[in-house]
Amino acid sequence: MKEFSCIGCPRGCLLHVEEENGEFIVTGNSCPRGKEFAISEMTAPKRTICSVVKTVFEGVPVLPVRVSEDIPKEKIFDVMREINSVLLTERIGRGDAVIENVLGLGVDVISTSDLLKQNIYALTEERR
Repeated sequence: MKEFSCIGCPRGCLLHVEEENGEFIVTGNSCPRGKEFAISEMTAPKRTICSVVKTVFEGVPVLPVRVSEDIPKEKIFDVMREINSVLLTERIGRGDAVIENVLGLGVDVISTSDLLKQNIYALTEERR
């Protein structure tokens, strides 16, 4: 038997999963999402990544990014290596791809901020 804390909804149910005759029996879930989560954790666990990439822009040395969809858990460190190798040289906005189809997973690494699209230098001058 395996136990998981469900992340399918805010309740955080303690799930118990057993495999019998090739089928998964899930208990402890308060909603159907708990069963889906538990089975996914047993067969093909996925995770999300939020991080930052370096930029060449003085006012914004790093830009927050995330993956556009969950990725296989075993690919987290490989994707992080790709993210850490980026040096952003163009002004992009929220939702723009920083890395398209990272590692051929069908998932993009995207910006979560408009900091580079905004005129940062003008905002800095106004504050002086």
